[in-house]
Amino acid sequence: MNLPEDFVKQIESYNCESMNGLLESLAQTDASVSVRCNVGKGVSAPADAVGVPWWPNGWYLPAREAFTFDPAMHQGLYYVQDASSMILAHIVSRLTDGGRPIRYLDACAAPGGKTTAAIDALPDGSLVVANEYVPTRAAVLRENVIKWGYESAVVSRGDTSRISRLKGFFDIIAADVPCSGEGMFRKEPDAVAQWSRALVDECAERQREIIDNLWPALAPGGYFIYSTCTFNRDEDEDMVQYIIDNYGAESVAVEMLPEWKIANGVNTEHHCHRFMPHLTQGEGLFVAVLRKSADEDASPVKAKRLKSQSQQRDVPSLKEAKTWIADSQSMEFAVEDDRVVAFPKAYAQEYALLASHLDMIHHGVKVATVKGRDMIPAQSLALSRVLNADVFAACEVDYATAIAYLRREAVTLDDAPRGYVLLTYGGRPLGFVKNLGNRANNLYPQEWRILSSHIPETAPKVL
Repeated sequence: MNLPEDFVKQIESYNCESMNGLLESLAQTDASVSVRCNVGKGVSAPADAVGVPWWPNGWYLPAREAFTFDPAMHQGLYYVQDASSMILAHIVSRLTDGGRPIRYLDACAAPGGKTTAAIDALPDGSLVVANEYVPTRAAVLRENVIKWGYESAVVSRGDTSRISRLKGFFDIIAADVPCSGEGMFRKEPDAVAQWSRALVDECAERQREIIDNLWPALAPGGYFIYSTCTFNRDEDEDMVQYIIDNYGAESVAVEMLPEWKIANGVNTEHHCHRFMPHLTQGEGLFVAVLRKSADEDASPVKAKRLKSQSQQRDVPSLKEAKTWIADSQSMEFAVEDDRVVAFPKAYAQEYALLASHLDMIHHGVKVATVKGRDMIPAQSLALSRVLNADVFAACEVDYATAIAYLRREAVTLDDAPRGYVLLTYGGRPLGFVKNLGNRANNLYPQEWRILSSHIPETAPKVL
């Protein structure tokens, strides 16, 4: 790989010992491949896996698999994520160790790797909001959050300026901000082709704007996790200094073991952490944690009052839909247009508040679609941790049938009852069909279907 000349000069100008070997590594070595399992669904790493040092639920693969053709990935049992990015889970677990459920925001969240990592690391029951500005990326984020199956999650779409209205709402805000992408040079040739000093300056300006939008939404004493996938100081250490100078933030130390070989910040006294491919097995990443003053004057935004249930649309089959959720007494149910949605009662007021300020494209669990007097079970329900699988007839399918289902093709089931049937693969939910006897109507979301026709004979070996 030929690195941009100005990029080379930039790295050399830092005269930093920890960067010795970085340019050679970027130009001459290949990216590693790693995945992280979904602990919320009871999945663990294979016993013989080579683990990611800073997050025990992640591991390296010897080569990139054809993940698209692995039903386990579509079931939300694991997420393909660079090992460096898994440090987010380690940081969140340290900031919340043994604590109560909190309100957490992933402000620049697509495609969802860091959001799902945070879900695994947060105290169970925490409210997680994942926001993305670009509509197409927000759709991917929504899909990945739904597949992860966490019932206390919200996905929103829009500019971070809307989040500034939620004054003092979040205990932790993570911002993996759009950047010049130097850390992705080994994985993405386009990142090399698009790089320029002008791009660095443009990104830094955008990052300051995002920080300015997000800071008001952080509660006094709350933590701000700032990260990029780039190497230059303009977008990294200088941005940390910007937050400290403009908002009186405190730089926070998070334990990083020496054997992980995570480098310190470049020419800074603050607690900054750099992942560089000649030192760690992963791509380039910068991360720092800052704390908002606990003494800062703040009047948190008030939660909205929900409509009473008498004002909710009456659906005759809603009682049945409630039986599809385990521990339904802990969930609030609402009918929104043609959808039945369930979300934890503990956050009912918070959901109403978020809905009044953000463009929410997913929240809680979509239980069903209402069609006349019929309730059609949703894919969100099938992949949720709160699915009451006992109320549905289940049918275990083989690999070929699972792939046909994920391609949204009609499938034929032997000895399955008529009506709605929950397909399982590897003993875990895959999705719903409506069995008509001679064939089954496929209820997999059209926009999620596998488009490729080059299907391997056996599943990739990941789990």
